[in-house]
Amino acid sequence: MNIPRLEATRLKVNLTFDELIEARKRLGREPNEVELGMIDVMWSEHCSYKSSRRLLQKLPKSGKRVIVGPGYDSGVVDIGDGDVIAFKIESHNHPSAIEPYNGAATGIGGIIRDILCMNCRPIGLLDSLRFGSLDSGHSRWLFNNVVRGIADYGNCTGIPTVSGEIEFDESFETNCIVNVACIGQGRAETLTLGRMDNPGDIIVLVGGATGRDGVHGVTFASRVITEESELDRPAVQIGDPFTKKLVIEATLEALRTGKVTAVKDLGGGGLTCALSEMSSKGGTGVQVDLEKIHVREEGMSPYELLLSESQERILFTVAPEGEEVFKILRKWGLAYSVIGKVTASGRIVAKFRGEVVVDIPSELLTNSPIPRRIARRPKTTREKRAKAQSMSDLSQALCNLLSMPNIACKEYVYRQYDHEVGVRTILKPGDADAAVLRVIGADKAVAVKVDCNSSYCFLDPYNGHALAVAEAARNVVATGAVPIAMTDCCNFGNPEKPEVYWQFKEAIDGMGYMLRGLNIPCVGGNVSFYNEDERTGRAVKPSTAIVMLGLIERLNLVTSMALKRAGESIVLIGKTFRELGGSQYSRLTGNQHSNPPRAVASRERSSIRAVIEAIRGGYVTAAHDCSEGGLAVALAEMAIKGNLGLTVDLGAIPHKASMKPDEVLFSESSARFILTTTEEHAGKLLSLVRGRGVAAAKIGEVSTLDFKVVTENETLICCPIERLRNAWQTAIPELVKVN
Repeated sequence: MNIPRLEATRLKVNLTFDELIEARKRLGREPNEVELGMIDVMWSEHCSYKSSRRLLQKLPKSGKRVIVGPGYDSGVVDIGDGDVIAFKIESHNHPSAIEPYNGAATGIGGIIRDILCMNCRPIGLLDSLRFGSLDSGHSRWLFNNVVRGIADYGNCTGIPTVSGEIEFDESFETNCIVNVACIGQGRAETLTLGRMDNPGDIIVLVGGATGRDGVHGVTFASRVITEESELDRPAVQIGDPFTKKLVIEATLEALRTGKVTAVKDLGGGGLTCALSEMSSKGGTGVQVDLEKIHVREEGMSPYELLLSESQERILFTVAPEGEEVFKILRKWGLAYSVIGKVTASGRIVAKFRGEVVVDIPSELLTNSPIPRRIARRPKTTREKRAKAQSMSDLSQALCNLLSMPNIACKEYVYRQYDHEVGVRTILKPGDADAAVLRVIGADKAVAVKVDCNSSYCFLDPYNGHALAVAEAARNVVATGAVPIAMTDCCNFGNPEKPEVYWQFKEAIDGMGYMLRGLNIPCVGGNVSFYNEDERTGRAVKPSTAIVMLGLIERLNLVTSMALKRAGESIVLIGKTFRELGGSQYSRLTGNQHSNPPRAVASRERSSIRAVIEAIRGGYVTAAHDCSEGGLAVALAEMAIKGNLGLTVDLGAIPHKASMKPDEVLFSESSARFILTTTEEHAGKLLSLVRGRGVAAAKIGEVSTLDFKVVTENETLICCPIERLRNAWQTAIPELVKVN
């Protein structure tokens, strides 16, 4: 018979020689062209996690609130009263590096489906982005188009983009990092898992038509960027957010019938991934007829139909008596195809024009061989810096820091996002350390934030990644939340290089240390390797974006960062050390500092618990954690947001003896918060915090005038708030406008 075939009869695959031998051994014969393509996809780094899954087992995954942990489309946690939150983060780095608009947009589309598959309504989007210097035309092109792709797609779906982070560093010049996250709300009793448990169920492909876009998407994402990567543009999918909105509403309504037994996102790996993972988890098999698939291109081969990553598609299994499901799909105007059924065979059997073109065990596809990776510490991790310069004018130093792209206001980005649609957003981007979303139908809210500092992670992967977990936890705490779970997205270079694999190993160990210390479980995640430029041999700095979820039990606990009233006391929680390694101040001055701040879980835990208690005691009017830029920058951000001044006494700040003023003001020591309180409550707040064994001091007061830092003998900083605001708000728009 005449089966459409690829032009090349010998496929170019990413499989190693040993993997090819293993595939033949397990299958008991030579795989045909279609089966080989399926194995290539499912054994890719992107789908199989073959270089990472052994190490990922080290992360703590269990907890009293965990309902669904790693292994499914998203993690799910209990927030009380039968309400649950699903949340997940994934990378879309390689597609965005080649085609930034569609690469970023389809990243949003995929992460929405991950939440939808759990039978949870998506209620918020987040992004974690990293680019090269904005002095580079290429980086500006990536930056603008990635942001536009996220904005256009997210805004059209009616899901608010509520939080994010952006970092600029030369290591991301070729390989930008685009990590996107979604959070959804559902009910514990109606959760759905992506597994085929019932032989006889009908398999239905729902949503967008299948085309040739996205073929080889996951294999493209599992190798380094080369000069030929431009040829991989067809591997980047094209999104359709209007169809996605229909998919969201139709899927949620169909799930309410009780006749949809499982749902799975068709993202990386396409139909191959969904069929194999769902059947493998359920211990079942499938029989499908590929001719039944609704397509938008004629003459597609079985290979293309099974590996296409066309967007806006989702896979249902439906009970045999589920005719009402099809009525719902027709009501929403969604195309669908009944393509087969679940079997008890444990095998994926696919037919095309009456002939069996695939007959392969599901478990073979989902259980790749694990290669042996070697970890070796790099010889040096010192960052290159410009010649050191002195900053005796601390007012100017503060203004310069506020205008650095990694600290400067990101309003240029988030004003392109609709962050209030859906009436859930309580604290918007820029108002607090984390976004806060109300839980509809209850007097409670959730806080969510994504965080990482790639300079810390490069200089010391263990401490850097532990600090990322700690900062994300502090950020949700500063809004009045208790951290309850996290998920992560790991971004690294080529794991076949021992130095990169050592970075990854250290990162996992560091995250595990801090998670155990804070008693926070990891309920899922994503790993993106091969973020490396073959031409230069340069890998991105190791960067694991941490998405932290916090629970606010009562809406009256919600806390923002803005200074509220003149005369209130400013209290610093935690001690300041001489820790400028990887800091923004060291980047500004060109000083060489080899080590980032030290991550101490016990110190973080004590500070976090003290602040949680203080907010619940009603003692706190504003809260902000100290991170990039140190104490002075954190205070400036609070002043700018509140349009109020302040006066701080340098001598009152708890710090290690013999520190210079700039070290006290710009050190990025961890485990610190700035709180404001009324004069009436200042003593109670200090007593509570010190009673928990945490250093705390009243360091100043809110005023209506300038931003001042003083000592007994002199004024170290004196700036009008408007000067600080101008430095902070205008930096990124001015850099982006550079021709």
